[in-house]
Amino acid sequence: MSAITPVDIKGLDRETLTELVGQKGHKPYRATQLFEWMHARGARDLEAMSNVPKDLRDPEQVTLGGLQVDDVMRSKDGTRKMLLRTAAGDRLESVIIPMGTGRWTQCVSSQIGCKMGCDFCATAEMSVRKNLTSSEIVDQIYHARSLMAEEDMQVNNLVFMGMGEPLDNLDNVIPALRVLLDQKGAAFGQRCITVSTVGLVPKIPLLAESVPINLAVSLNATTDELRSKLMPINRKYNLAQLLQALRDFPMAPRRRIFVEYVMLGGVNDTDEDAKRLPQLLHGVRAKINLIPFNPYPGSRFVSPTEERVAYFLDKLHKAGIQTNIREPKGRDIEAACGMLDGAQPI
Repeated sequence: MSAITPVDIKGLDRETLTELVGQKGHKPYRATQLFEWMHARGARDLEAMSNVPKDLRDPEQVTLGGLQVDDVMRSKDGTRKMLLRTAAGDRLESVIIPMGTGRWTQCVSSQIGCKMGCDFCATAEMSVRKNLTSSEIVDQIYHARSLMAEEDMQVNNLVFMGMGEPLDNLDNVIPALRVLLDQKGAAFGQRCITVSTVGLVPKIPLLAESVPINLAVSLNATTDELRSKLMPINRKYNLAQLLQALRDFPMAPRRRIFVEYVMLGGVNDTDEDAKRLPQLLHGVRAKINLIPFNPYPGSRFVSPTEERVAYFLDKLHKAGIQTNIREPKGRDIEAACGMLDGAQPI
């Protein structure tokens, strides 16, 4: 007779956890107790849950799953990169970024590797490609929370822009988001979480229906021809389909969709691109983040010149579109946008 595999309860939202507890003959408040121990109090040991019945914290029936921290790298600009390992031994990374005035944003990974194949991203070149579980997703935040608490600081915002394509792993990302938004748990506000996609068009409305968070879209080109070369997903869901999905995305009146535009020197930073970009976004309530490309070992692309970035910024501002330049953070520890590859530090 085969042994029963313990249920990883850390990745269950409160509704699902309540169902599990009920199946074991306990009242709903016991699920709330478990949930608060894991997500509000940061328990990593079942035995620590002293007010929970023993059968609900039996290690043969339930587990807290999660990740192991292998290393924490620190950049000269204050950025931290956590190198993490799953129980199966696969490596991933999550980055904590200083935003000024004492605020910190964590860049969360949803997969190990990525099968989207974007031509300018180190994660796409990883040999291992698999989904993270909801437990592994939330545990990145809890490890970061512990790390920052040692310095009397905290993570204020979460951006699902780390390793992987979040909408390619919605079965785990949505439960993780529900856990993180739950006011009995991690208690992040809706405005404090952003999920990014390369443009999996059919999954965008599903995300909107499931959880009330911010949406970011990695655009990176102003023509289908170039975008299909840089981002293979465009061959399946072209710019017209993607932009219509953005126009249809439900948002509160003052909310905006974050449009990420990675600027590749001599590739997508021409005068014509600067002219086409605001035209493309007509009817989309957008805020643009210009991201100068962060070179990584083996990449064929280069960063744009400061003059090119300034030109884009000026043209977009004149077109009436709110635009920011995302200054690179953590380049010296390969923690900046597009550089995460789970490699062992040297």
